[in-house]
Amino acid sequence: MSDVVRPTETQVAQVRSAADAVKAAIDAHLAAVEARAGAGDPSVAESYEALADAAEVYDELLDEIYDEFTPFEVPHPGDGGLPDTVEPEAVSVLVRRDYAVADARRLRESVGGPTVAAALRALFGDYEPDRIARHAADFGLEEGDSTLWVVAADQGEPGSWLGEPFDAAEPELLIARFDVVEEYEEDDETEDVDEAEVGVLDPS
Repeated sequence: MSDVVRPTETQVAQVRSAADAVKAAIDAHLAAVEARAGAGDPSVAESYEALADAAEVYDELLDEIYDEFTPFEVPHPGDGGLPDTVEPEAVSVLVRRDYAVADARRLRESVGGPTVAAALRALFGDYEPDRIARHAADFGLEEGDSTLWVVAADQGEPGSWLGEPFDAAEPELLIARFDVVEEYEEDDETEDVDEAEVGVLDPS
């Protein structure tokens, strides 16, 4: 017999009710976005907070009752982010996406690189990041974790931050954050890749 503890009918109903609330909040947020009067529309902000609250309740119940969790994390102002009372004059959007080299041969052949490092350099030099993300498998890559941060910024001169582009990633400046957690699949037949070869990337 299975040693898994089955949730009670009441617990099942609680999780389903929380899931329905998330679905309704997603619909409400999308409706607010579609009908927004412009940037900074308060109805969008309100629906965002409602969606965040609903997702948090669902995530907590899912963890408590099923020992499972969602891959999403939405910060609230009380989580150390930028207070709602602060009005930034500009924002920076910082994105990190991780990939595993799942098929080194396909990677090299797809962009014509003689080595994995050369292929990665050519891939990220010739293709837009969003296109790579949409077609990662076609390039022999497997998507891993990703995160997107929207942080408050100053209106600096063009090119002023290029020397240290990621200094703005400070939690106290965070306005919004979206995380996706993936699990790399173990594949004994995946072609071995020399770690040193992958690590040598020419930033130019």
